[in-house]
Amino acid sequence: MRNTRFLFYLITIVLILGGLVVGWKVTTLPANSKDKTQQDFLIVKGQGVGQVALKLKNQGLIKSDLAFKVYAKITGKDKKIQAGEFRISPSLSLVQVVSALVSGPTEFWVTYPEGLRREEIAIRTIKTLNIGQDEAKVFWKEFIAASFEKEGYLYPDTYLFSQNTKALTVVEKLYSTFNSKVTPQMKEDAKKAGLTLDQVVVLASLVERETRTDEERPVVGGILLKRIGAGWPLQIDATLQYFTATQRCKDANVPLDCEWWKPPVAADKEIKSSYNTYLNQGLPPGPISNPGISSIKAVIYPKESMYWFYLHDGKGIIHYAETMDAHDENIRKYIR
Repeated sequence: MRNTRFLFYLITIVLILGGLVVGWKVTTLPANSKDKTQQDFLIVKGQGVGQVALKLKNQGLIKSDLAFKVYAKITGKDKKIQAGEFRISPSLSLVQVVSALVSGPTEFWVTYPEGLRREEIAIRTIKTLNIGQDEAKVFWKEFIAASFEKEGYLYPDTYLFSQNTKALTVVEKLYSTFNSKVTPQMKEDAKKAGLTLDQVVVLASLVERETRTDEERPVVGGILLKRIGAGWPLQIDATLQYFTATQRCKDANVPLDCEWWKPPVAADKEIKSSYNTYLNQGLPPGPISNPGISSIKAVIYPKESMYWFYLHDGKGIIHYAETMDAHDENIRKYIR
């Protein structure tokens, strides 16, 4: 009797294990072994393995999202899956799909923060796409040529680019995005305020480098517009940083490690340059960075205030002042 019971338990265990093995094999088979076509599959930054698995299942690229999660976690490959765009075929087994995701995307996410100058955009692209040294020189040269007179119009955002993307493609994509973000209504409102689009972009590039938050941008935009209207020099340190970095980094083939926004020193204020807003009144001749939409709107729709001066303390908090004496006091309290 005891032997019969033992045999029964043993057969049950074997059947369960066999069923699990068969079930695992079935769920890891290709979703459609006859369909050899490749589909675009996009993994967005921040998506977890569960979200990726469900998306693969819903797109018909795997049979079981649970099997995908289990396999990816057991093998540790869930931590190696990168964000980007992939080409996946339903004819691949689950193991092959995971391998394809681990091997790397065909297109990569490239993020350009607000306030970069065009050289920094080129460098960020080169680094993110892992462009080789020789190819980087070609890319750099082509990017600088293609982006000539487009400083300020290369819209900061997150884009998908393949590793062999041409510099001209990157420039055109960022430039076209700018044109889609700045609406005809915004252009009309700027015109009503007495500003051309070029003037808006120049001012927005200054606001972008001079501010930290969306709340302070319209206030600073209003201050700069008041200074221009009163015939004051703008006295913006970021313009000093722009022209000194241009001189400092100009001789490098690909200035990957240039310090583009090195804090200015007192002597920089005496350098003769059309970008020196301490020596010259009005706007510099061109943008110094590529602003986001909030800085652009801050110029078109500035906030009126009694302030003429502003500074940021060591914690990044902005302090405004109505008079030079009050500004000097802020300098004493928060800077020195």
